[in-house]
Amino acid sequence: MKKALAFLLSLTFLLTTFSGCERERMPSPADPVTLTMWHVYGSQTISPLNTVIDEFNRSLGREYGITINVASVTSSSAIDKALSASASGEPGAEAMPDLFTAYPRVAEIVGLENLLPWDDYFTGEELSNFHADFLSEGYFGEQLLMLPVAKSTEAFYLNKTLFDRFSADTGITTDELSRYDGVFSAARTYYDWSDGQNFLQINDYYHYAYVGMKAHGSEFIRNGRLRLDDEAFRAVWLPLAKTAIYGGICLDDGYAAARWKTAEIIANTGSTADVLYQPSEVIYPDNSTEPIEAIALPYPTFAENTSGAIYRGGGLFAVKSEDERKNQAAVIFAKWLTEKEHNLEFVTNAGYLPVRDDAMDTLFADFSLVEKENFRSVYRAVDTMLDSYTLYALPLYDGASEIQSDFETNVKAVLKAAHHQYVKRIGEGENPDTVLNALVESSLTELKSLSGK
Repeated sequence: MKKALAFLLSLTFLLTTFSGCERERMPSPADPVTLTMWHVYGSQTISPLNTVIDEFNRSLGREYGITINVASVTSSSAIDKALSASASGEPGAEAMPDLFTAYPRVAEIVGLENLLPWDDYFTGEELSNFHADFLSEGYFGEQLLMLPVAKSTEAFYLNKTLFDRFSADTGITTDELSRYDGVFSAARTYYDWSDGQNFLQINDYYHYAYVGMKAHGSEFIRNGRLRLDDEAFRAVWLPLAKTAIYGGICLDDGYAAARWKTAEIIANTGSTADVLYQPSEVIYPDNSTEPIEAIALPYPTFAENTSGAIYRGGGLFAVKSEDERKNQAAVIFAKWLTEKEHNLEFVTNAGYLPVRDDAMDTLFADFSLVEKENFRSVYRAVDTMLDSYTLYALPLYDGASEIQSDFETNVKAVLKAAHHQYVKRIGEGENPDTVLNALVESSLTELKSLSGK
């Protein structure tokens, strides 16, 4: 009964949205429309978005003769490449999809003129229901080309089962993980306690530096350039470098969730959406397994009264069609997906935040809406952050994607090489403190050199 009522409300809402002349160009069961879609939600597991899309196809989609055909579920970088190949007509490239989720950077690749302006189809009242910060990211000039459907922020994930054993022996508690200085101290202690195992993986060093420099009253990026000469960068680099070179931070490529599975790490910073891939057990080298309790904590802070984190997530784009029925079909789907009930169903099964204020209020007023305990843990952490953190959107500038990728590569390469030197030199009898201090300083110099500073 509840779902039937929700369906009738959705249908009434959509029918009243379009004028009489527009309805004449609407899709219908007698003249159906199929829209192809590429998205990023759940590429390595059961996709929560696909589940909701199936529900749309069975309900409102059937009523209007609309089918959303998900042709690809992959990573954002893979979608970027595929869209670029399609737009430039590369041999063997797939045809451009009708709908795709991506970051704002792809708009220039596809061509602004080729994208559907959502604000031509949504009323001002409808757009006012969206969280203002999330909506603002989708404007290119005066046109809303990227519609928010889900956003994430970052959290600190912890394998509490293994951490509790470490805590019992060392006295280090989860309270000490609220700040990066405590996280790094715990990582070094864990490295010694575990005979050389890594404690932590930082999924985005670019985000770490961006938020860290904000906390120190400065900016990581200015005029499209990284400010590695700034004293604030030095302040966030030195404790990171000290810990990574000493040991305790994983510096290899790859996903944190995969290393959780084998207990190579027991903590990581990353997107709230990472909870979708979080394992419920670990596998040891002897092939024995153990169930684990995983929790999420607020993103670590850098100093008093400077709490902050990145919020991110692309949005939904539609390729503008000469067939107005396809444009209307895209709009009907987009409105359905961002309605409170459907948006909550999607995001709470994927670790994301809803995009409308009413949905946000509903979620944080009642966590029983969230089915799984580890997901509820994520939302409890985010609830704490929403009370006192500043959430930052990363700036867009020419070459941002390449600069971010190069920074991540350079940080890991520099710190990994320095860690190997540290182990070798103290093994040869050099003083550990002297070697560590020297390598921390030289790592900063090398990073600046690789970055052209």
